[in-house]
Amino acid sequence: MAETSDILVIGGGVAGLSAAAVLSENARVTVLEAEEQIGFHASGRSATLLHYALGDRLVRALTLASRPFFDDPPEEFGGALAFPMPVLVHARAEERAALDVLADDIAPFAKLERLDAAGLAYWCPVLRTGTGASEHGLVDAHGLKLDGHALLQGYARRLQHHGGDVRTGARVAAIERDGKDWAVATERGDCFLSPIIVNAAGAWADAIARLAGVAPIELVPKRRTIIVFDAPAGLDLQRLPFAKTVGDELYFGREGGRVFASPMDEVPTDPSDAQAEEYEMALAAFRVEEQTTMTVGRIAHRWAGLRTFTPDRRPAVGFAPDVEGFFWLAGQGGFGLQTSPVMARIAASLIAGAAWPLAEVLQAELSPDRFLR
Repeated sequence: MAETSDILVIGGGVAGLSAAAVLSENARVTVLEAEEQIGFHASGRSATLLHYALGDRLVRALTLASRPFFDDPPEEFGGALAFPMPVLVHARAEERAALDVLADDIAPFAKLERLDAAGLAYWCPVLRTGTGASEHGLVDAHGLKLDGHALLQGYARRLQHHGGDVRTGARVAAIERDGKDWAVATERGDCFLSPIIVNAAGAWADAIARLAGVAPIELVPKRRTIIVFDAPAGLDLQRLPFAKTVGDELYFGREGGRVFASPMDEVPTDPSDAQAEEYEMALAAFRVEEQTTMTVGRIAHRWAGLRTFTPDRRPAVGFAPDVEGFFWLAGQGGFGLQTSPVMARIAASLIAGAAWPLAEVLQAELSPDRFLR
Protein backbone atom coordinates (compact mmCIF):
# COMPACT_ATOMS: atom_id res chain seq x y z
CA MET A 1 0.00 0.00 0.00
CA ALA A 2 1.31 3.43 -0.94
CA GLU A 3 2.33 5.93 1.74
CA THR A 4 0.90 9.42 1.34
CA SER A 5 2.43 12.82 1.99
CA ASP A 6 1.54 16.40 1.23
CA ILE A 7 5.01 16.93 -0.24
CA LEU A 8 7.56 14.37 -1.38
CA VAL A 9 11.16 15.56 -1.54
CA ILE A 10 13.55 13.55 -3.70
CA GLY A 11 17.09 14.06 -2.45
CA GLY A 12 18.49 14.03 1.07
CA GLY A 13 21.28 16.53 0.59
CA VAL A 14 21.29 20.02 2.05
CA ALA A 15 18.86 21.41 -0.54
CA GLY A 16 16.22 18.77 0.05
CA LEU A 17 16.59 18.53 3.83
CA SER A 18 16.56 22.28 4.42
CA ALA A 19 13.45 22.77 2.27
CA ALA A 20 11.75 19.77 3.89
CA ALA A 21 12.51 21.11 7.37
CA VAL A 22 10.79 24.43 6.60
CA LEU A 23 7.89 22.91 4.65
CA SER A 24 7.19 20.42 7.46
CA GLU A 25 6.01 23.26 9.67
CA ASN A 26 2.75 23.29 7.71
CA ALA A 27 2.67 20.02 5.75
CA ARG A 28 3.37 16.29 5.93
CA VAL A 29 6.75 15.87 4.25
CA THR A 30 8.69 12.76 3.30
CA VAL A 31 12.27 12.84 2.01
CA LEU A 32 13.56 10.04 -0.22
CA GLU A 33 17.35 9.65 -0.27
CA ALA A 34 18.87 7.11 -2.65
CA GLU A 35 21.92 6.39 -0.50
CA GLU A 36 22.05 4.81 2.95
CA GLN A 37 22.91 8.12 4.61
CA ILE A 38 21.92 11.74 4.12
CA GLY A 39 24.31 14.17 2.42
CA PHE A 40 26.32 11.34 0.86
CA HIS A 41 27.33 13.13 -2.35
CA ALA A 42 27.86 16.89 -2.84
CA SER A 43 26.62 18.04 0.59
CA GLY A 44 29.02 15.78 2.44
CA ARG A 45 32.01 16.57 0.21
CA SER A 46 32.12 20.34 0.34
CA ALA A 47 34.89 22.63 1.54
CA THR A 48 32.10 24.03 3.78
CA LEU A 49 33.01 27.71 3.72
CA LEU A 50 30.72 30.70 3.85
CA HIS A 51 32.33 33.40 1.74
CA TYR A 52 31.50 35.92 -0.98
CA ALA A 53 34.21 35.12 -3.55
CA LEU A 54 31.90 32.42 -4.93
CA GLY A 55 29.26 32.96 -7.60
CA ASP A 56 27.73 36.24 -8.74
CA ARG A 57 25.57 39.00 -7.23
CA LEU A 58 22.59 36.68 -6.80
CA VAL A 59 24.63 33.99 -5.02
CA ARG A 60 26.19 36.62 -2.76
CA ALA A 61 22.75 38.01 -1.89
CA LEU A 62 21.54 34.50 -0.99
CA THR A 63 24.65 33.99 1.13
CA LEU A 64 24.30 37.30 2.96
CA ALA A 65 20.65 36.58 3.73
CA SER A 66 21.63 33.17 5.14
CA ARG A 67 24.43 34.50 7.35
CA PRO A 68 22.27 35.30 10.43
CA PHE A 69 21.18 31.64 10.58
CA PHE A 70 24.81 30.56 11.03
CA ASP A 71 25.67 33.37 13.42
CA ASP A 72 22.77 32.44 15.71
CA PRO A 73 21.51 28.92 14.90
CA PRO A 74 18.04 27.76 15.99
CA GLU A 75 18.04 25.94 19.32
CA GLU A 76 17.21 22.54 17.83
CA PHE A 77 20.47 22.56 15.85
CA GLY A 78 22.28 21.92 19.12
CA GLY A 79 24.91 24.64 19.16
CA ALA A 80 27.36 26.31 16.83
CA LEU A 81 27.21 25.50 13.12
CA ALA A 82 30.33 27.46 12.18
CA PHE A 83 33.58 28.92 13.47
CA PRO A 84 35.53 31.95 12.24
CA MET A 85 37.93 31.49 9.35
CA PRO A 86 39.26 34.51 7.45
CA VAL A 87 38.96 34.28 3.67
CA LEU A 88 41.92 35.56 1.67
CA VAL A 89 42.08 36.02 -2.11
CA HIS A 90 45.53 36.56 -3.61
CA ALA A 91 46.79 37.62 -7.03
CA ARG A 92 49.98 38.06 -9.03
CA ALA A 93 50.89 41.47 -10.42
CA GLU A 94 49.32 40.70 -13.80
CA GLU A 95 46.08 39.66 -12.07
CA ARG A 96 45.59 42.98 -10.28
CA ALA A 97 42.72 44.05 -12.57
CA ALA A 98 40.81 40.81 -11.92
CA LEU A 99 41.29 41.30 -8.18
CA ASP A 100 39.96 44.88 -8.45
CA VAL A 101 36.81 43.62 -10.21
CA LEU A 102 36.27 40.97 -7.55
CA ALA A 103 36.74 43.53 -4.77
CA ASP A 104 34.08 45.76 -6.31
CA ASP A 105 31.73 42.80 -6.65
CA ILE A 106 32.15 41.65 -3.04
CA ALA A 107 32.20 45.10 -1.41
CA PRO A 108 28.37 45.41 -1.05
CA PHE A 109 28.28 42.12 0.88
CA ALA A 110 31.37 42.01 3.11
CA LYS A 111 33.94 44.31 4.67
CA LEU A 112 37.25 43.79 2.89
CA GLU A 113 40.82 44.80 3.61
CA ARG A 114 43.17 45.34 0.67
CA LEU A 115 46.59 43.72 1.06
CA ASP A 116 50.05 44.17 -0.38
CA ALA A 117 52.74 41.49 -0.28
CA ALA A 118 53.53 42.24 3.36
CA GLY A 119 49.85 41.99 4.26
CA LEU A 120 49.56 38.66 2.46
CA ALA A 121 52.54 37.32 4.40
CA TYR A 122 50.96 38.47 7.67
CA TRP A 123 47.62 36.80 7.03
CA CYS A 124 49.05 33.67 5.38
CA PRO A 125 52.70 33.02 6.27
CA VAL A 126 52.98 29.98 3.98
CA LEU A 127 51.99 31.93 0.85
CA ARG A 128 54.77 32.78 -1.60
CA THR A 129 54.78 36.54 -2.11
CA GLY A 130 56.70 39.13 -4.08
CA THR A 131 57.91 39.29 -7.68
CA GLY A 132 56.63 36.36 -9.71
CA ALA A 133 54.34 35.27 -6.89
CA SER A 134 51.35 36.86 -5.17
CA GLU A 135 51.66 40.61 -4.65
CA HIS A 136 48.08 41.74 -4.05
CA GLY A 137 45.15 40.45 -2.06
CA LEU A 138 41.86 40.88 -0.27
CA VAL A 139 40.86 39.51 3.11
CA ASP A 140 37.44 39.14 4.68
CA ALA A 141 38.26 38.64 8.33
CA HIS A 142 34.71 37.47 9.07
CA GLY A 143 34.52 34.36 6.89
CA LEU A 144 33.06 31.18 8.36
CA LYS A 145 33.98 27.52 8.23
CA LEU A 146 30.68 25.61 8.37
CA ASP A 147 29.99 22.31 10.10
CA GLY A 148 28.23 20.56 7.24
CA HIS A 149 27.44 17.42 9.24
CA ALA A 150 25.82 19.37 12.08
CA LEU A 151 23.83 21.41 9.56
CA LEU A 152 22.44 18.32 7.80
CA GLN A 153 21.60 16.58 11.06
CA GLY A 154 19.93 19.72 12.36
CA TYR A 155 17.68 20.00 9.32
CA ALA A 156 16.79 16.31 9.66
CA ARG A 157 15.90 16.75 13.35
CA ARG A 158 13.74 19.79 12.59
CA LEU A 159 11.89 17.81 9.90
CA GLN A 160 11.30 14.87 12.23
CA HIS A 161 10.25 17.17 15.07
CA HIS A 162 7.39 18.36 12.87
CA GLY A 163 6.35 14.81 11.99
CA GLY A 164 8.26 14.49 8.73
CA ASP A 165 10.28 11.47 7.68
CA VAL A 166 13.57 10.71 5.94
CA ARG A 167 13.83 7.41 4.05
CA THR A 168 17.36 6.40 3.17
CA GLY A 169 18.17 3.66 0.69
CA ALA A 170 15.10 4.82 -1.26
CA ARG A 171 16.40 5.14 -4.81
CA VAL A 172 13.61 6.22 -7.14
CA ALA A 173 12.85 3.76 -9.94
CA ALA A 174 9.64 5.10 -11.46
CA ILE A 175 7.45 8.20 -11.32
CA GLU A 176 3.93 8.33 -12.74
CA ARG A 177 0.98 10.66 -12.54
CA ASP A 178 -1.92 9.04 -10.65
CA GLY A 179 -4.87 11.40 -10.91
CA LYS A 180 -3.92 14.50 -8.94
CA ASP A 181 -1.01 12.74 -7.25
CA TRP A 182 2.44 11.61 -8.19
CA ALA A 183 3.12 7.91 -7.62
CA VAL A 184 6.80 7.31 -6.89
CA ALA A 185 8.19 3.78 -6.69
CA THR A 186 11.62 2.93 -5.29
CA GLU A 187 13.96 0.14 -6.31
CA ARG A 188 13.00 -1.68 -3.10
CA GLY A 189 9.37 -1.72 -4.20
CA ASP A 190 8.03 0.95 -1.83
CA CYS A 191 5.46 3.36 -3.23
CA PHE A 192 4.72 6.93 -2.21
CA LEU A 193 1.87 9.24 -3.23
CA SER A 194 1.96 13.02 -3.13
CA PRO A 195 0.47 15.92 -5.09
CA ILE A 196 3.84 17.71 -5.06
CA ILE A 197 7.32 16.44 -5.83
CA VAL A 198 10.32 18.57 -4.89
CA ASN A 199 13.19 17.59 -7.15
CA ALA A 200 16.28 18.16 -5.00
CA ALA A 201 18.28 15.28 -6.46
CA GLY A 202 21.44 17.25 -7.18
CA ALA A 203 23.43 15.76 -10.04
CA TRP A 204 20.53 13.37 -10.70
CA ALA A 205 17.85 16.09 -10.93
CA ASP A 206 17.53 15.95 -14.73
CA ALA A 207 17.22 12.14 -14.55
CA ILE A 208 14.40 12.48 -11.99
CA ALA A 209 12.68 14.98 -14.27
CA ARG A 210 12.84 12.59 -17.22
CA LEU A 211 11.33 9.81 -15.10
CA ALA A 212 8.41 12.14 -14.39
CA GLY A 213 7.99 13.20 -18.01
CA VAL A 214 9.27 16.70 -17.23
CA ALA A 215 11.59 18.57 -19.59
CA PRO A 216 15.16 18.64 -18.18
CA ILE A 217 16.99 21.92 -17.66
CA GLU A 218 20.39 20.65 -18.93
CA LEU A 219 22.21 20.46 -15.62
CA VAL A 220 25.95 19.76 -15.75
CA PRO A 221 27.62 17.93 -12.84
CA LYS A 222 31.30 18.87 -12.48
CA ARG A 223 33.82 17.00 -10.38
CA ARG A 224 35.95 18.82 -7.80
CA THR A 225 38.90 17.23 -6.00
CA ILE A 226 40.31 17.85 -2.52
CA ILE A 227 43.45 16.45 -0.92
CA VAL A 228 44.40 16.57 2.77
CA PHE A 229 48.01 16.54 3.94
CA ASP A 230 50.10 17.21 7.05
CA ALA A 231 50.83 20.82 7.91
CA PRO A 232 54.48 21.87 8.03
CA ALA A 233 56.13 21.73 11.43
CA GLY A 234 55.75 24.91 13.41
CA LEU A 235 52.79 26.28 11.43
CA ASP A 236 50.09 27.73 13.68
CA LEU A 237 47.08 26.16 11.96
CA GLN A 238 44.67 28.31 13.93
CA ARG A 239 46.00 31.32 12.03
CA LEU A 240 45.75 29.74 8.60
CA PRO A 241 42.96 31.33 6.55
CA PHE A 242 40.97 29.87 3.73
CA ALA A 243 43.13 31.14 0.85
CA LYS A 244 42.25 31.07 -2.84
CA THR A 245 43.67 32.42 -6.07
CA VAL A 246 41.74 35.15 -7.84
CA GLY A 247 41.41 32.75 -10.78
CA ASP A 248 40.38 29.13 -10.53
CA GLU A 249 43.77 27.63 -9.69
CA LEU A 250 43.98 26.70 -6.03
CA TYR A 251 42.38 27.00 -2.64
CA PHE A 252 43.56 25.68 0.69
CA GLY A 253 42.79 25.96 4.40
CA ARG A 254 42.90 24.08 7.66
CA GLU A 255 40.99 20.85 8.16
CA GLY A 256 41.25 19.51 11.71
CA GLY A 257 44.97 19.20 12.35
CA ARG A 258 45.89 19.12 8.68
CA VAL A 259 45.64 21.22 5.50
CA PHE A 260 43.17 20.67 2.68
CA ALA A 261 43.68 21.90 -0.87
CA SER A 262 41.90 21.79 -4.22
CA PRO A 263 43.05 22.65 -7.75
CA MET A 264 39.52 24.04 -8.24
CA ASP A 265 38.88 21.53 -11.02
CA GLU A 266 35.54 21.48 -12.79
CA VAL A 267 35.49 18.28 -14.81
CA PRO A 268 32.12 17.62 -16.51
CA THR A 269 30.97 14.12 -15.65
CA ASP A 270 27.91 11.93 -15.47
CA PRO A 271 26.03 11.71 -12.16
CA SER A 272 28.02 9.24 -10.07
CA ASP A 273 29.77 8.53 -6.80
CA ALA A 274 32.66 10.81 -7.72
CA GLN A 275 36.18 9.66 -6.90
CA ALA A 276 39.42 11.63 -6.80
CA GLU A 277 41.53 11.06 -9.91
CA GLU A 278 45.33 10.88 -9.87
CA TYR A 279 45.78 13.82 -12.28
CA GLU A 280 43.76 16.28 -10.19
CA MET A 281 45.41 15.06 -6.98
CA ALA A 282 48.84 15.62 -8.49
CA LEU A 283 47.75 19.00 -9.83
CA ALA A 284 46.59 20.07 -6.37
CA ALA A 285 49.92 19.04 -4.84
CA PHE A 286 51.89 20.82 -7.60
CA ARG A 287 49.98 24.07 -7.15
CA VAL A 288 50.35 23.96 -3.37
CA GLU A 289 54.12 23.68 -3.73
CA GLU A 290 54.21 26.26 -6.52
CA GLN A 291 52.26 28.92 -4.65
CA THR A 292 53.18 28.22 -1.01
CA THR A 293 56.17 27.11 1.00
CA MET A 294 54.37 23.93 2.05
CA THR A 295 55.44 20.50 0.84
CA VAL A 296 52.86 17.83 0.11
CA GLY A 297 54.30 14.56 1.31
CA ARG A 298 51.87 11.78 2.10
CA ILE A 299 48.29 12.53 1.12
CA ALA A 300 46.37 11.54 4.24
CA HIS A 301 42.93 11.75 2.68
CA ARG A 302 41.36 12.63 -0.65
CA TRP A 303 37.88 12.97 -2.01
CA ALA A 304 35.88 14.33 -4.92
CA GLY A 305 32.37 15.67 -5.14
CA LEU A 306 30.03 16.82 -7.87
CA ARG A 307 29.05 20.47 -8.08
CA THR A 308 26.01 20.69 -10.33
CA PHE A 309 25.33 23.78 -12.42
CA THR A 310 22.47 25.12 -14.50
CA PRO A 311 23.40 26.71 -17.85
CA ASP A 312 23.72 30.16 -16.22
CA ARG A 313 25.27 28.84 -12.97
CA ARG A 314 22.35 30.11 -10.89
CA PRO A 315 19.97 27.78 -9.04
CA ALA A 316 16.64 26.67 -10.48
CA VAL A 317 13.85 27.05 -7.91
CA GLY A 318 10.18 26.86 -8.81
CA PHE A 319 7.41 24.77 -10.31
CA ALA A 320 8.00 23.26 -13.73
CA PRO A 321 5.96 25.15 -16.33
CA ASP A 322 5.15 22.00 -18.31
CA VAL A 323 3.84 19.57 -15.66
CA GLU A 324 1.69 20.29 -12.60
CA GLY A 325 3.06 19.66 -9.12
CA PHE A 326 6.72 19.17 -10.06
CA PHE A 327 9.03 21.59 -8.23
CA TRP A 328 12.67 22.20 -9.15
CA LEU A 329 15.25 22.79 -6.40
CA ALA A 330 18.52 22.20 -8.20
CA GLY A 331 21.75 23.71 -9.51
CA GLN A 332 23.33 25.00 -6.28
CA GLY A 333 26.77 24.46 -7.79
CA GLY A 334 28.95 24.40 -4.68
CA PHE A 335 27.13 27.07 -2.67
CA GLY A 336 24.28 24.90 -1.37
CA LEU A 337 25.41 24.78 2.27
CA GLN A 338 26.02 28.49 2.67
CA THR A 339 22.73 29.50 1.02
CA SER A 340 20.49 26.73 2.36
CA PRO A 341 18.69 28.77 5.06
CA VAL A 342 17.26 31.32 2.62
CA MET A 343 16.91 28.87 -0.27
CA ALA A 344 14.66 26.74 1.95
CA ARG A 345 12.49 29.75 2.75
CA ILE A 346 12.31 30.66 -0.94
CA ALA A 347 11.14 27.14 -1.78
CA ALA A 348 8.53 27.31 1.00
CA SER A 349 7.28 30.67 -0.23
CA LEU A 350 6.65 29.25 -3.70
CA ILE A 351 5.14 25.95 -2.56
CA ALA A 352 3.17 27.02 0.50
CA GLY A 353 2.39 30.59 -0.45
CA ALA A 354 4.48 32.18 2.29
CA ALA A 355 5.89 35.68 1.87
CA TRP A 356 8.84 36.03 -0.52
CA PRO A 357 11.83 36.26 1.86
CA LEU A 358 14.42 38.26 -0.06
CA ALA A 359 13.76 41.57 -1.81
CA GLU A 360 17.26 41.60 -3.36
CA VAL A 361 16.48 38.54 -5.48
CA LEU A 362 13.59 38.35 -7.94
CA GLN A 363 11.57 35.19 -8.37
CA ALA A 364 12.21 35.29 -12.13
CA GLU A 365 15.97 35.12 -11.53
CA LEU A 366 15.54 31.65 -10.01
CA SER A 367 12.62 30.32 -12.03
CA PRO A 368 13.23 27.16 -14.12
CA ASP A 369 11.11 28.82 -16.81
CA ARG A 370 14.22 30.61 -18.05
CA PHE A 371 15.62 27.32 -19.36
CA LEU A 372 12.40 25.98 -20.86
CA ARG A 373 10.98 28.84 -22.89
